[in-house]
Amino acid sequence: MRESMKIRKLKNKDREKIIKILKETDMFTEEEINVATELIDEFLAKDEESGYEIYTAVDDADNPSGYICFGKRPLTQGTYDIYWIAVEPSLQGNGIGKNLMKFTEQKIKEKGGTLILVETSSQEKYLKTRLFYKSCGYEEVARIKDFYKVGDNLIIFAKYI
Repeated sequence: MRESMKIRKLKNKDREKIIKILKETDMFTEEEINVATELIDEFLAKDEESGYEIYTAVDDADNPSGYICFGKRPLTQGTYDIYWIAVEPSLQGNGIGKNLMKFTEQKIKEKGGTLILVETSSQEKYLKTRLFYKSCGYEEVARIKDFYKVGDNLIIFAKYI
């Protein structure tokens, strides 16, 4: 991991680069990228009043290399969802994703959060994602068969903090 990496709140100037990262990871469908973009736009317009918090990892030149989007789960006390995390493909494996997760966990803890949930697909292309969550200390707590489509299960990971 580069020593110079910083994490800060998403800014308007980051929008296009984050969308580019989402596309370049080759992990998200066009529909998923559209939803992620809606959340980015909602956050940029309303900040935390949007119900989301979005932070980006940046280098010394303030260029984004990854981002994370999370928010409190409605109707719960202390449960938060991580909705999106993505790191520029050429920089994956350098600790950026893990640092974004640790940063988010600390933010959630400061807000009184006690449980973090993250959801993903059972498709083979998401194996690396599932292994990443496990490496960050998340445990698989639920699996809903044929959730996204027949043969594509929803997997829910959780971490108590």
